Amino acid sequence: MDVRFSLFGEKLARESGILQLMEDLGQALRQPGPVYMLGGGNPAKIPALVARFRQALRELAEDTPRFLRVVTDYAEPQGLGEFRADLARLFRSQYGWPIGPENIVLTNGSQQAFALLFNMLAGPMPDGSVRRILFPLAPEYVGYADLGWSQEPLFRSLKPEIELQTAPFFKYRVNLADLPQDTRDLAAVCLSRPTNPSGNVLTQAEMETLVRWTRERGLWLIADGAYAAPFPYIQFVEAPPLWDEHVVLSFSLSKLGLPGVRMGILIAAEPLARGLAAMNAVLSLAPGNLGAGLVWEMVRTGEILDLGPRHVRPFYQAKRDQTLTWLATYLKDVPYRVHQPEGTFFLWVWFPGLPVSSQELYRRLKARGVLVVPGEYFFPGLEDPWPHRHECIRINVAGPEDVVQEGLRRLAETVRDLYEKAGAAAQAGQAAREGP
Repeated sequence: MDVRFSLFGEKLARESGILQLMEDLGQALRQPGPVYMLGGGNPAKIPALVARFRQALRELAEDTPRFLRVVTDYAEPQGLGEFRADLARLFRSQYGWPIGPENIVLTNGSQQAFALLFNMLAGPMPDGSVRRILFPLAPEYVGYADLGWSQEPLFRSLKPEIELQTAPFFKYRVNLADLPQDTRDLAAVCLSRPTNPSGNVLTQAEMETLVRWTRERGLWLIADGAYAAPFPYIQFVEAPPLWDEHVVLSFSLSKLGLPGVRMGILIAAEPLARGLAAMNAVLSLAPGNLGAGLVWEMVRTGEILDLGPRHVRPFYQAKRDQTLTWLATYLKDVPYRVHQPEGTFFLWVWFPGLPVSSQELYRRLKARGVLVVPGEYFFPGLEDPWPHRHECIRINVAGPEDVVQEGLRRLAETVRDLYEKAGAAAQAGQAAREGP
């Protein structure tokens, strides 16, 4: 049968970076042979948290009224109301924000949350204009790139300033001078903090500037806190979240260790929250309740605030430090840089002058059983050609030590071979030009 898709279907069903990433993850979990999984975004199974979640599941099953509320009833489109009330109290006590349950929307994962949010705010407008989402600091999360449902380009990105630090580190800085003067075609500014893929954490001063800049221009500021405080707290510098009436904050249970329950959390002004709830109703009737049910008591008591500092942050900090040591060992004779890792469980590795594209490096590594994520996918809306985007890869450090170590060893062998062959070819070319 000749399968014909609509323009919408063609746009979402085509090959994409997020599709490649998730297919690689699924295949790696089913692969009978050795796979050195340095790609994907699956969090580690931290033993203390796995035990706590199993306990929470048993407690939920034994609490008959709560079990029936969570499992046998639909929630309202904005999410389980009693849970949202407890969550609002938690954020009020922790940060002093003037919010209630009406400001919180639960979704079936934060990926869905951003799809709803981006397409509600940007794209074709009722007056015939088209608005876009601005990423003030590329590279940005690969999952954003294909969330636009219209045919018009939905995103615009700004190139960062690159600050070279003590080797092997570098850091991206927001170039505030490059923020556009004419913002009539913008709906919102969006960033992740800590940034996926680079582990960058924008400073409080940078965030306060963006809060002020967007407020003055009537734009939304969307901050994705999938790795941030207060949970899961995979950040290694102090950077409390900021909220305002024009700021939308996103949180998730995934990186806390519960990616399978698919629960995203948005905190927004009440009119925006109501609009998102209406979209929830149209697309899925209501968000699922299981994630809320599992952490409900932890939210009510405030225990969830302790999980990150006690278990999550030290676990990934140790993973980060060990991986940096291995990189220094295996890549000691290869030109490389690592973005200053201030958060997440990724390392963003830059190979200046890489002889092939990062997409080609991905293919060569995959043939050796090593999975990474090529850098090309992390620059949605960046219109200018930039060699740097083809010289970077994202590495997940959350896996078992033996898997990460062997994957890095194979990565180093592959990259070293590329540089050596390129050097030999350059020497041969130089000799041919100079003649006998």
